[in-house]
This record gives sequence, C-alpha cells and structure tokens, in this order.
Amino acid sequence: MDMEYTKDLILLRGVPGSGKTTLGEVILHMPNNQLKPLSADDYFIDESGNYNFDVTQLKEAHNDCHQRCSHLMQNSVMKIVVSNTFTQEWEMQSYYQMAERYGYRVHSVIVENRHGGINEHNVPEEKLLQMKNRFEVKL
Repeated sequence: MDMEYTKDLILLRGVPGSGKTTLGEVILHMPNNQLKPLSADDYFIDESGNYNFDVTQLKEAHNDCHQRCSHLMQNSVMKIVVSNTFTQEWEMQSYYQMAERYGYRVHSVIVENRHGGINEHNVPEEKLLQMKNRFEVKL
C-alpha cells in the first residue's frame, strides 16, 4: 500500500543565476510563512548580509544546509525548499533518504535561466560552463 504524504520537500536544481532562490520564494509564499528556501550559499552570508564565498568551506556549507533541512523535517514543517545547484544525482541522495525517513514526498525541479537572470554570486563563466556540462538529468 502506498504511503499517504502530507509533507513536501522540493529540491530546486540549476546553475547559478537560473532563478532557484526566486522560485523557492514563490513556492513558499503563503500567509504567515516565515520560512525561506534553504541553500548552501546561506553559510557564506555574514551578519551584515555580505556574501563571502570560500571554496575550502563548501563541504561545511552543504552539511549545514542538510542539517537545517533535517531540523525542519524533525519539526514536521509541511513544505521545505532546498535551492542548490545539485548538478549531479548523488548530491540529492541524502535528501531523498532523509525525506523517506521523515515521510516527505520529494519533488526535484530543474530551474532554467529563460528570464535572462544573472548569477548574484559572481561565479566565473568558466565555472558556469563546467557546471552546465556536468549537469545530470534522470528521465
């Protein structure tokens, strides 16, 4: 018998500038909703709101994002959005496992930059091209 899901985890995938965070905000826009999309990028934002990326802390940033998602699931938050590049399938695996553990239905959404958006974190064009070339899609 299939499980009846009442909670959703939405994984937004795409290269920087595709609009993942913006779409996440649209998805979470509900009356009285104080939540915002989770992202590894949050780890690099200081108290003043400045973004200070450090590639040597990327693993810690993703671990932090994962832990915050786990905390929301432990508290049975009904709708959680995670906005990361997720260019490779394996990068989402731990979220799938966590969702199964806590009874969340998972939606994986690829966000395309069809609106001419810019990447706000100044990711170099060479790195963007690398990300685009390694992007996996499972059909």
